[in-house]
Amino acid sequence: MTSRHDISKDLIRGATDGIILNILSQGDSYGYQMVQQVTELSDGHYEINEATLYTVFRRLSKNGLIDSYYGNETQGGRRKYYHITQAGSAELTQFHKDWQFAKETITQLTTGVLKHD
Repeated sequence: MTSRHDISKDLIRGATDGIILNILSQGDSYGYQMVQQVTELSDGHYEINEATLYTVFRRLSKNGLIDSYYGNETQGGRRKYYHITQAGSAELTQFHKDWQFAKETITQLTTGVLKHD
């Protein structure tokens, strides 16, 4: 159960690809670090679980939006890092446009206030 100040997993589900692409646009990262980054970027209002994260990784990889590679072992175990591709960067740009449009439309639908240009 979420508190009044946590984001519903149902509400955010459609944005997970954009969230992960955004994080990777800021630099390569690995799974556990990305779980922490999502929590930090949301001020603790949303936590992505690792199972969801790895499902997103598989989908983004299959679609050519991210690549992965193994880092060296200088910091302990060998980690699998993820990197956004050029196609992923283009997808992130489109996601931002789509998100803005959806946000404005949902606001109109849930408030009844039309946006006037």
